[in-house]
Amino acid sequence: MILEKVINRVEIQSEYKDLVDKYIDHVRTEFKGEIHSIYMCGSIPKGTATPFKSDADFTIVCENPKGIDYERLSNIKDRLLEEYPFVTKIDTIICSIDDVLNKPNEWGFWVKIICVCIHGDDIGEKVPPIIISPEFILDLNTETKEEVDRIHRSLSNTSDNALKTRYIKGYSKRLIRALYSLVIVDTGVWQDDMLKMKNAILDYCDIDSALVDYLYACYLDFNSVLVEEFLEIADEVYSYFENVLKAMAASRN
Repeated sequence: MILEKVINRVEIQSEYKDLVDKYIDHVRTEFKGEIHSIYMCGSIPKGTATPFKSDADFTIVCENPKGIDYERLSNIKDRLLEEYPFVTKIDTIICSIDDVLNKPNEWGFWVKIICVCIHGDDIGEKVPPIIISPEFILDLNTETKEEVDRIHRSLSNTSDNALKTRYIKGYSKRLIRALYSLVIVDTGVWQDDMLKMKNAILDYCDIDSALVDYLYACYLDFNSVLVEEFLEIADEVYSYFENVLKAMAASRN
């Protein structure tokens, strides 16, 4: 079964068009000659964004990611957030052309399936069709442990309440996505709707449903979550996920 693109057509709402246009202009001006193409994912390119609730998710593809200075990129983000306060946050992922083309089940999947091109030549069109398979699931989760460990450390070590809520939401979302990747063979599609992801996990995973419901509740309302309790449950969920991945890898040998 071949994975289909999540967003087939860009439908940015009028209130977000200036933000997107200025992001593209600022990035192109700041990093002249470095940018191959720019992409978006999530509610803004789908045309379903909600002011003061939705964030802006960009991906920059370039020849050499080291040519993109994060401090200068952060300055662009800060200026835009000040000008467009109804956007909750702006995230930018940076990857290389080589990563997209040479890691089709990781970066290729991200650009080809999850994102939609808003500037430049869509390099996702050069990525071969992505076949849903155990190999794809294992490749897709190559960096999941590293990402989860990083968020876990950040949440454990911060005393800033604003950062705590941000990490809890991000951690919940990352774990739900990881669990959903385990059932994509059953669903046949990649979802970017968290409720649909949660429901599919409950339908096809043998994980304790209370754990999944807890993660989803934390994703929706992360302000009143106890960090210690959250980390304990997050560890239990990741342990389940890791065991399933190991069994999947073992079955291929």
